Amino acid sequence: MLAVFTVIALPASAQTALPVEQTPYHVPAFSNDYVAVLNVFVPPQRTSGYHRHSLDSLGVLIGDTDRTSQVLGAEEKPTPRRDPGSVNFTFYSREPAVHTITIKGDSPFHNIVVELTKPAPYGFTPGSRDGASGYTQVLDNERVRAWRLVLAPGAEAPAITQAAPGIRIVVAGGEIVERIAGRPDRGIAPHAGEFFWQDGGATRAVKNIGTTRVELVEAELK
Repeated sequence: MLAVFTVIALPASAQTALPVEQTPYHVPAFSNDYVAVLNVFVPPQRTSGYHRHSLDSLGVLIGDTDRTSQVLGAEEKPTPRRDPGSVNFTFYSREPAVHTITIKGDSPFHNIVVELTKPAPYGFTPGSRDGASGYTQVLDNERVRAWRLVLAPGAEAPAITQAAPGIRIVVAGGEIVERIAGRPDRGIAPHAGEFFWQDGGATRAVKNIGTTRVELVEAELK
């Protein structure tokens, strides 16, 4: 009896899809035992090429533009614009994805992506910032809890305790002073798109001492 085998050739795009950390305009910027941060900055009229996402990822949008996304094997589709500071989370460890993004507009696309390097929760218990003026919880799932902090010039957020390690991402920069018990006040002048790793255990207050609105997104790991 003659056995017949069918060979299916994969599209060239599937064969050449890169891990996201090797993708054009997706620049590895920081890593430790818990996270790997990608600074995604795609100039106008450029494309990322097909790439693979396989790690659970937190995304904080810094700047949007007209763009399209195309999942491997599907049609290219326009991506609705989102406001700066938009926060999303994708469980890529459950459903890995291969796609490409193409910038159609005349301004760049800028996104900070925080990949969680292990597929299961780390076992941390994040704190609560309920009732702390300036903070709004924007995400809470089995991997992370995140808040938006918005401070007008002169405004101060009361002291909160960061219970678990995490990251601060700057959406709109300016000049702030950070007050941590037992330490001298520290002035900081962050810029949009910057990010800072924050260990758990610190109790801090933040005041906007500049002349522009400051917006931060802070996440704690679980």
